[in-house]
Amino acid sequence: MNQHTIRLWLEDIPFQSSAETPLDVARHELSCSGLAASLVPDAGLERDAYEITAADGTVTIRGGSTGILYGTYRYLMASRSGSPLPDGIQKPMYPDRMINCWDNMNGVIERGYSGPSLWFRDGRLEYSAERLQKLARLLASCGLNVLCLNNVNVHQPAQHLITDMLGDLARFADLFRPYGIRIMVSVDFSQPIADIGTADPVAPEVLSWWSEVCDHVYAAIPDLYRFLVKADSEHRPGPNAYGRTHAEGANMLARALKKHGGTLVWRCFVYNCQQDWRDTATDRPRAAWEIYQPLDGTFDDNVILQIKHGPYDFQVREPVSPLLLTLKKTRLCMELQLAQEYTGQQKDLYFMPPMWQELFSIVPASNLCAMAAVSNLGAEDCMTGHPFASANLFGYGLLAWDTSISPEACARLWIRLTYHFVEEDENRLSTILLESRSAYEKYTTPLALGWMVEPGIHYGPSPEGYEYQAWGTYHRANRDYVGIDRCSSHGTGYAQQYPAPFNDLYEHPESCPENLLLFFHRLPYTYLMKDGRTLIQRYYDDHFEGYAWVEHAKEILNDLPFPADHRAIILAKIDQQLANAREWRDIVNTYFHRLSGIDDCQHRKIYD
Repeated sequence: MNQHTIRLWLEDIPFQSSAETPLDVARHELSCSGLAASLVPDAGLERDAYEITAADGTVTIRGGSTGILYGTYRYLMASRSGSPLPDGIQKPMYPDRMINCWDNMNGVIERGYSGPSLWFRDGRLEYSAERLQKLARLLASCGLNVLCLNNVNVHQPAQHLITDMLGDLARFADLFRPYGIRIMVSVDFSQPIADIGTADPVAPEVLSWWSEVCDHVYAAIPDLYRFLVKADSEHRPGPNAYGRTHAEGANMLARALKKHGGTLVWRCFVYNCQQDWRDTATDRPRAAWEIYQPLDGTFDDNVILQIKHGPYDFQVREPVSPLLLTLKKTRLCMELQLAQEYTGQQKDLYFMPPMWQELFSIVPASNLCAMAAVSNLGAEDCMTGHPFASANLFGYGLLAWDTSISPEACARLWIRLTYHFVEEDENRLSTILLESRSAYEKYTTPLALGWMVEPGIHYGPSPEGYEYQAWGTYHRANRDYVGIDRCSSHGTGYAQQYPAPFNDLYEHPESCPENLLLFFHRLPYTYLMKDGRTLIQRYYDDHFEGYAWVEHAKEILNDLPFPADHRAIILAKIDQQLANAREWRDIVNTYFHRLSGIDDCQHRKIYD
């Protein structure tokens, strides 16, 4: 298959190298589309806002400096999908809608499932400008506006991006600027050590070092958006090495950025990754709240705390992080994961908007100032590995702009733009997408048990893969019980990190949502679920039902009229998913049958 052949939701248009502004791009898009509209820049509108009006056969798109392009894409998508034009002035719920790419400069993407990096090779920036323009169009068309190009785990030579590689970085930023996309860089907190021997955030020479670096960076890229930092986590350096708090570390960097209008994004993924499995008192999900809650209100106003949506690590099911509900004096960003690390790795189908909509229904929009997602992009012919994974990227852009959009609306708009199916086929594919998350959960780890994956690769079942390792990811299943007791009266107390009414809801198994039951409670296999089944029978049933759903999905997908290039990938992936679901079903059911000694009451095949 030739490179660049897999079209996603935008029609291909001729490469344009001369565009300098979003208005230039908007004009080019309209010229190539065959559609007519009057473009009216309006400095009175916010940067990203737009309004589309139609009168006397004339469409007018009025917009701010980037809103003029967002309005153009919205008009093009409405025209091609048969959707109505939006009424009134449109503007995003969050001003910052970020993609975090975990690309390393050797070309390998950490947790990347779509091939190597689109822009790094052999320690340098190397890319196809035409392909990056295609990527910029995709990101802008669904409303995304910030791209962090390198891994949060900063490895050599990525430190040089903000020093002697600034010219290369500036040329990279030039490619995305006409699409309203600004560049962000992950930086190494310890980088000053090589020059001045310390990274202590309260040492004046450290602030001076970072201030000088920022002067050079912003001289080369005046609109560089942010620095992103992962500190004191999973062996990454941070302020704790000097006995300093995360507020002291973050504020030092934020002050170096502030005179240039820059912002620091500080990730809150911090925990003890060297836990002894024998230790039943230490509970990994407690860590982030215990570190950051006492610091609420002590971060500078140009610091944003980026918080993973759950307290673990992007598991198939986990509760919302309590930090997103309890930090009231600090700017916050919710971090999602497009890269399907624990949700099928862009092999298994897992449509994410239903999961995200659940999060948005719990976390008030007013608690957040930004959204971020770990990228699912790579250099394969299909930039998201699986064509259906592009529906997640598309849906993330729509929801980062407006969290009230329904998952079904995301799915149907993506289908209409990508495939142009007749109504019956659109309905069938929409149903498959919307059901895929529940099915994946059933045949992998229902009831929020989590972490039963192959260590390291995180794909495929391994019920005790992490049970005796140092990552704090235990389910502690034995012959009688499974799950972790996180209530306050006789457990780890984690449930009490939540504000009312969530703390009382999670505290008791009778009130705890069943899809979170084994995250919060340690229960016997004979525990009665609300429908009268025992816990172990529910576990057996879910695994058989999840596998049966994949069998059904394969039949539907095989019957749909996909274009040939998509069809080859989709059918190969669903075959792989069916084999994967079979392994999950049989290994997990056998594991718990051997532990519990309790038979499946429906007498289906479980291996002894």
